[in-house]
Amino acid sequence: MTALTDPMQAKVRMQSLAAGVTARYPSRERPLAHPPAGSDLAPVMGDYGFPLIGHLLSSIVEPLDFARRRYARFGPVSWAGGVGFRIVSLMGPEALETAWINKDKAFSSTRGWAPVIGPFFHRGIMLLDFDEHRDHRRIMQQAFTRSALDGYLALMRPGIRRTIANWPAAPRFPFYSSVKQLLLDQAAEVFVGTTLGPEADELAADFHATVHGGQAMIRADVPGGTWARGLRARERLERYFAAQIPARRAGCGTDLFSMLCHSRGEHGERFSDTDIVNHMIFLLMAAHDTSAIAISMLVYELGRNTEWQDRLRDEALHNANDELTLADLDGGYPLLDAAFDEILRMYAPAGTLFRQALTDTEVAGHFIPRKSQVAINVYASMRLADWWPDPDRFDPGRFLGGADVRPVHRYAFAPFGGGVHKCLGQQFADMNVKAVMHQLLRHFDWHVPAGYRPMMTWGTGPTPADGLPITLRRRGSEHRRSGT
Repeated sequence: MTALTDPMQAKVRMQSLAAGVTARYPSRERPLAHPPAGSDLAPVMGDYGFPLIGHLLSSIVEPLDFARRRYARFGPVSWAGGVGFRIVSLMGPEALETAWINKDKAFSSTRGWAPVIGPFFHRGIMLLDFDEHRDHRRIMQQAFTRSALDGYLALMRPGIRRTIANWPAAPRFPFYSSVKQLLLDQAAEVFVGTTLGPEADELAADFHATVHGGQAMIRADVPGGTWARGLRARERLERYFAAQIPARRAGCGTDLFSMLCHSRGEHGERFSDTDIVNHMIFLLMAAHDTSAIAISMLVYELGRNTEWQDRLRDEALHNANDELTLADLDGGYPLLDAAFDEILRMYAPAGTLFRQALTDTEVAGHFIPRKSQVAINVYASMRLADWWPDPDRFDPGRFLGGADVRPVHRYAFAPFGGGVHKCLGQQFADMNVKAVMHQLLRHFDWHVPAGYRPMMTWGTGPTPADGLPITLRRRGSEHRRSGT
């Protein structure tokens, strides 16, 4: 796995050096636009940063520190330059609530995401707006009912159990790289209904290239470039899914792909073939990437806080059933629930969400002009000391019954978004994390070196760039027999 992570680490080091240079560029503070006379609105203040690329590198290399500095300097609404755009950043629960509730329909998700990941995930459910988004969501909900989720869990369990049981005990086990591969294999089986083998490997490779296409620094279809590779991979995924649809419509599979082919709205409406292709490509990204981040950062924090790891292991050993169902997971893992919530707060896997203002509007008393690109900073918002005491400390106790340190605003904790765009796959993510952690806690214990901090980069959210090496130790058979 080292060979896979070394190029990424080299890239992050180069970005860090470049960010150190661009961050020192003197850039004049100015308003984004002047509010209408008599409106009593404040202008959105900020600065562009380095010519052309703006503050892009700082926001990638040090997203939390960069966001906190902007918050301290400008407040919950500010703007910064980024590759030709002036991007308005929203932080804090009040600003996030305004954008998510979107009561005046002033913000477009379609237009906000278009310059970011539009070419790779266009017309995925997150990228739709208003009535169309509502109608697609109603149909898609049939693929996320409780019975459907139980079916997915039944498909997931054997692969998770088999893969984790075969992980080697090692002093530098690359956990992020390994769990990412596990989830890619799982996605092939559970989402696509494809057995492991060359076909699944090709799907995984194309999916990987598509995701990375949206993260390209050079955003042009240049042969051999990351953007171009992503576009070609997207085209192959389109052809693959389109060719499979007739058989899936005629069959009775329980994988997500088959469920989308059969899903109906309340009046019998169903997805077109093109809709199914678009939604499948998006859902593969949304479910896989975010879960890989959440599980990895939970393992990291439990490797630093072994007393919490021991408590979660006791809970997992107490629940000895390996044939977990949703009923088993509901309320059966309160400590794991709390630890998962704390990881979502600290390392929001869907860290930044994008919108575009369709009309002049206001957020938190600030004037935002029409056509502004808006970034909803979920990650940094849940690490603000204004709302969370000691925000950088891993403390699942915040989410346990009787805790008195929970935030006072309902959108201070909102890792799955809010309003009509709240994540439809929240329950899937919850059971996915629990199913993986149940097996990991029962088979292994682990730790990280004192003072170790993973080298981080930015994907859909804060992502380990070094593979997250941990010391993984298999629990002895005597432990398993005694249940300790």
